[in-house]
Amino acid sequence: MARSVFSRSPAELHDRGRQELRKRWDLLAVRCGLPSAPRSNPRRSPPPGRFFFDPGDVPAVCAALHRELPEQTASVLADAEAICRRHFPLLGFDALDFGAELDWQRDIVHGQRAPRDPWFRIPYLSFDAVGDHKIIWELNRHQHLVTLAKACRLSGDARFAEEAVRQWQHWQRENPYPYGINWASSLEVAFRSLSWLWLLQLLAGTPPASDAFRGPMLRALDLSARHIARYLSTYFSPNTHLLGEAVALFFVGTLCPELRDAEAWQRQGWRIILEAAERQVQADGMHFEQSVHYHVYALDFFLHARTLAVRNDMAVPEALDHALERMLSALALLSQPGPPPRFGDDDGGRVFDPRRNRAEHMTDPLAAGAIIFDRPDFKAAAGPLREEALWLLGSDAVERYQKLGTSAPAPSSRALKASGIYLMVSSSAGERLAIDAGPLGAGNGGHGHADALSVELAVGGVPCLVDAGTFTYLGPARDRYRGTAAHNTLELDGLDQAESAGPFAWRRQPQVEVLRWTTSVSFDYFRGIHDGYQRLPMPAMHERRIFRLNNHLFVFLDAASGQGTHRLALNWHLHPSWQSVHEESNHWQFQGPTGTRVALTTAASLAWSASVTASEHSPAYGRAERAPGIRLEANLPLPARVASVWETVPGGAAAGASLQVLADEQGFSAYAYESAGRRREMAFAQGGVPWTLADWRSDAEFAYFGWLQEREQRQILLVGATYLRRNDETVWSAAEAAECELLLTGGIA
Repeated sequence: MARSVFSRSPAELHDRGRQELRKRWDLLAVRCGLPSAPRSNPRRSPPPGRFFFDPGDVPAVCAALHRELPEQTASVLADAEAICRRHFPLLGFDALDFGAELDWQRDIVHGQRAPRDPWFRIPYLSFDAVGDHKIIWELNRHQHLVTLAKACRLSGDARFAEEAVRQWQHWQRENPYPYGINWASSLEVAFRSLSWLWLLQLLAGTPPASDAFRGPMLRALDLSARHIARYLSTYFSPNTHLLGEAVALFFVGTLCPELRDAEAWQRQGWRIILEAAERQVQADGMHFEQSVHYHVYALDFFLHARTLAVRNDMAVPEALDHALERMLSALALLSQPGPPPRFGDDDGGRVFDPRRNRAEHMTDPLAAGAIIFDRPDFKAAAGPLREEALWLLGSDAVERYQKLGTSAPAPSSRALKASGIYLMVSSSAGERLAIDAGPLGAGNGGHGHADALSVELAVGGVPCLVDAGTFTYLGPARDRYRGTAAHNTLELDGLDQAESAGPFAWRRQPQVEVLRWTTSVSFDYFRGIHDGYQRLPMPAMHERRIFRLNNHLFVFLDAASGQGTHRLALNWHLHPSWQSVHEESNHWQFQGPTGTRVALTTAASLAWSASVTASEHSPAYGRAERAPGIRLEANLPLPARVASVWETVPGGAAAGASLQVLADEQGFSAYAYESAGRRREMAFAQGGVPWTLADWRSDAEFAYFGWLQEREQRQILLVGATYLRRNDETVWSAAEAAECELLLTGGIA
């Protein structure tokens, strides 16, 4: 949502005014025949800066790739062959056929072409005017030219280099400055500039990239860097946009010192990078946009910039390294076990390899980070070495990676409190429940989703309950995918928890408060609340409690409190790889790709209707897949609540389970869950208020009663309690509210 002029600082007003004048001056200068960019400084002829690798290092890197990563090498060569046929895999789309003549301004998926107007007059967010700008821009990032250059060096086939140079020259003719959509985003100009630098370095010394090629390339980089410097996203998008632009300025300034403004660009880019590391990285290491994909996006930018600085003997401040280690640590934590959750937007792009844009690829930075910071735990989370690490750190990265070992602490439940991500982890079962209890993100929350208190579940390292993804940044589908109904949380009156203020902004954002977070070896407990529905004419609050028992059990209690009658809907979205295999009243089972089964059991009353739905899931931008889901709905006066249990079904266990309501009173509810011949009872209360369940009495906020060792030992778990009595006998007491685990044998049955 656009901010009022009166809310902007004098510095912002001055910068925006300067940019508006500069746009028109650039256009006038070109129309008058003035050169569109300054030339190199003839009085300066310093040696070029050092890239990640020297030209003589390329054969060793290629040999290591053939030896260590043969499948990845084969993939690069196959992609290069397809690109020569003008078949491009972009975002979530498979091999789009662009035909013999590339149209750099066309959205090939929707068949629309952007006008060749001055860039600042193109409404690139308007689908009617340009189609989907992201599809156009993804091709124009020129990362596919880097694929061609790598294929040339990996195979020795000059065809790939010739095709890369031919496409680059064609682009220069078809995109004269300052016309066309491909100049409309400084970040996209930055991405393209980085690709050109990779192209220049990879093809150095090869016949297609002779000395005659370097001159036009330097002029193109000069023009691009000047454009980025003049139209920085300082106030427009001071997030990964500004960071990516700064990285491009730093790279051009470092690697092309013969350009007149190189020193200024290097200083400016490095300063912004260091400021971004301080401002954009939260205390727990997560990026402030509250999106896991954008966290990795920013991490890639920081890692590349830091590596280039070291290669050029620049001092790296400790603050930058500390920020990087925090970011890597957060990513490693989110990846235990299995791919990290996908909270927030998924842009679909990557800094190094755009093909690696799925959830399972988000751990890529950990491989390079493990080597840079000598961290075996990062290696354990990353798994095998990545191609990116070899290009960034050289062929000896293989030996350095092997020497690290894989020692890492056992997966455990943890909280990233600054970003509000809470992780319940069962190390023995390979299960991870991620809870989103954070804000929508910096500023207007443009890359956040209306998913307060939503969860994602991985079972056996495989995604099970998932975020629907992003799919697109345009049209009704934009709000559908980022809306509350597309997430595993409670929805009221068919409304989102926040109000959309455009494709990249929210108004009246929910405030989330975590009321309790308890972890132990055998169980975890979470209690949180958000006020996203307080804006309704009859205001309401959503409270969610989650209990994890270490034997594959997750218990949810969703409660809505407030005024009036509301339409409540609880949605559960499964990954497309899971299929429904059993359904009965209030109980469903799904089987995953490895044969593992999970079961959902609810305690919904007759007021609730339940149905298996065809959900939507987008694994990458532009791609949508059908997936199973469960939707529970009821029209109820508040307060109202619904309990759900997700359980990993033991092998060979008979289908079927039940969740019975034992008590449902104001401020207190209790349930009995029976499955596989076992009965477990759970009580939820306000805490500090006495309650009775059968012959048990306590003031606990939460209590669990179960059996161990074939009913020879009763397990009791208490959260926020000062006492537990059975009839008149005190079983346990404490001076202050505390958590405890009791194992009772004999005498008490």
